[in-house]
Amino acid sequence: MFRAFRASVAEAIDAALADRGLPTDDLGVEEPPADVDAVLASSVAFRLADTVGAPPPQVADELAGEVDADAHAYLDRVEPAGPYLNFFPEEAYFRETLEAGLQADYGRLPDRDTSVAVEHTSANPTGPVHVGRARNPIIGDALCRVLDFAGYDVDAHYYVNDAGRQMAVFTWAYETFDEADLPEPERNKSDYELVRYYRKGNAYLEEADPEDVEAAEAEIAAIIRGMEEGDEATFERVATVVEAVLAGMRTTLDRLGVEFDGFVEETQFMRDRSTDDVVERLKDSAYADRTDDGAWQLDMAEWDIDTDFVFLRSDGTTLYTTRDLAHHEWKFDHYDRAVTVLGEGQRLHARQLHAALEILGNDTDRLEELFYGWVQLPGGEDMSTRKGTGVDMDDLLEEAVGRAREEVEARLDDRLRNDELSADDVDRIARQVGVGAVRYDIVSTQPTKGITFEWDRALDFEAQSAPYVQYVHARCCGILAEAEDVEPTPDPAPLATDAERDLLRTVARLTGVIDDAAADLEPHRVATYTRELGDRFNTFYRECPVLTAADREKTEARLALVAASRHAMANALDVLGVEAPESM
Repeated sequence: MFRAFRASVAEAIDAALADRGLPTDDLGVEEPPADVDAVLASSVAFRLADTVGAPPPQVADELAGEVDADAHAYLDRVEPAGPYLNFFPEEAYFRETLEAGLQADYGRLPDRDTSVAVEHTSANPTGPVHVGRARNPIIGDALCRVLDFAGYDVDAHYYVNDAGRQMAVFTWAYETFDEADLPEPERNKSDYELVRYYRKGNAYLEEADPEDVEAAEAEIAAIIRGMEEGDEATFERVATVVEAVLAGMRTTLDRLGVEFDGFVEETQFMRDRSTDDVVERLKDSAYADRTDDGAWQLDMAEWDIDTDFVFLRSDGTTLYTTRDLAHHEWKFDHYDRAVTVLGEGQRLHARQLHAALEILGNDTDRLEELFYGWVQLPGGEDMSTRKGTGVDMDDLLEEAVGRAREEVEARLDDRLRNDELSADDVDRIARQVGVGAVRYDIVSTQPTKGITFEWDRALDFEAQSAPYVQYVHARCCGILAEAEDVEPTPDPAPLATDAERDLLRTVARLTGVIDDAAADLEPHRVATYTRELGDRFNTFYRECPVLTAADREKTEARLALVAASRHAMANALDVLGVEAPESM
C-alpha cells in the first residue's frame, strides 16, 4: 500500500505541474518529519519558486489547489504547510495495510523476473574468519535477503580464491612442515588446524637462510605454473588445503547465519581456459601493450585511470584480476545483474575491472558494487591471518552468546525458578540474542562508515540494539498468545489515538523501506526502520491497552495492529539476518 500511495502522490504532483506547464523532473516526494500526521510530503515548491517567481509557501498553496485527489488511488487530500505539500491517504489505505499485515509474508514485494548474483565474503581460504572481515558476510547476507524480499531472484556467491601465490605458499607449507613443528591449534576445527602451516610457511620465507628460501620459492613457483598449465594433479594438491580450510570457515559463517547458494572457484576459469580467452582478447584490443620486461598491460587513460592494468606477467602467468574478468563474464552469461560487496580499499580495482570489461565488450551497467569500511579493534590494531593477529569470529560469537545468556537468565529468573523455561529455551534465546546483537550492530551502520569494534556496544541490551527490537517482537507474540478467543479485526476506525495512528503509519512503510533499501543497496535502512517501529510500538504499548481496551471492537482492532507489527518486525529482522524470538 505504501508504494502504491507513493506512486499516486507522484502522479498527482506530476499532473498538477503538467497542467501549469511546469517541469516535472524532480517531484521531491519524501516522508515528512515524525511530528507531521501526513504519510508523505513534497518539497517541490522549493525548486519551483524561482521558475514561478513566487515564494515557496505561495507555490505550495497554489499547487495544492491544482491536485485532484479523487483522480488518484488512496489519496484523500493534500494540504499546504508553509513551503511543503502534505499528503493524506484514505481510510482504505490503513484498512488494507492491516489486512496485509495479518499475513506472515507481509512486506514481501512481487516477483520482478530479474536474476541477481551477489558476491560477498570471498575471504581467502587461509585461516579462520576474523572480526576485521565480519562486515562483508553480514552486509552481504543482508543485501541478498533484502533483494530477495524485494522480488529479485538472488543467488549468493562466495568466490573462492583457490589460485595464485597465496594458495601456492599454503600448499607448499602444508606439504613441507610436520605437525610436530607447529603449535597446538587454538580450536579443534579444520581452519585453525591448517592455518598453522600457512603462518609457519610465511615465517620461514621471511626468516630462513637465503638459499633455503630460494629453494622454497622454486617449489612455490612450480605449483603456480602447474595451475596455469591446467595440471589436474596440482589442482588436487591445492584443493586439499582449500577444502579443509573452507570447511572450517563455512562452519563459522553458518553459525553467523550467513547462507550461500554457490561457491565459485577461481580455478574454474583456469580449468575451462576462459582466462586464456580473456588474455587473447585483451592482447588484441587497442588498449594493450607490452612493458619493457615483457608483461602485458592495458592503458586506461580513457577511463581517467592513470594506473596501468597488468593482465599477464612476463613469465606468462595470469593475475587474480585476469581470472576475475573471466569470472565476471561468466556472471553476465548467467544473470541479469551482478553485485559485489567490497571493502573501501577496492575502489580502484573495481574501476579497473569495469574498464577492462568494457574493453572486452561487456555492458558494465549490469555490474554494481556495495563498498564498506573496515571493522577495526580499539586502538586500530592490525588484523592479519598471516600474522595471526585479531579477534576470531568464533571467539566473538561465543562471547556474545555467553553475555546474552547472563542477561537472559537475569531477566527470566522467576520463570526459570518456576520451570516455565527449559535449558533448551535458554540456549535458544541466548543464541538468538547473542548472534543477533553481533549482526545488528554491524549491519545497522551505513556501510561506508568505518566501525571500531567494541564488545560493550555490540552487546548493548538497551535501546538501539538488536535485543531492543527483538523484545518488541516477543512482546507482540505474548499479547497475541494471551488473546485466546479474540480474533484480530483489520478495521482502522477504532484506532484513533496518535499512538495508534503513528504505529499504523510506520507498519505501512515497510514495503517502501524494502523497495528503497534494495534499489540503493543499503540494507542498513531496514535496521533504522526496526528501531523506529520499536519506538512506535512501545509508545502504543504504554498508552493503548489491548486486551483490556474499552470495548471489544477496539480490542480486535488493536490486536490486528499488534499482529501487523509482529509480522513487520519479524520480516524486517529476517531481512537483516536477525532471528525474532517469540519469548525473551
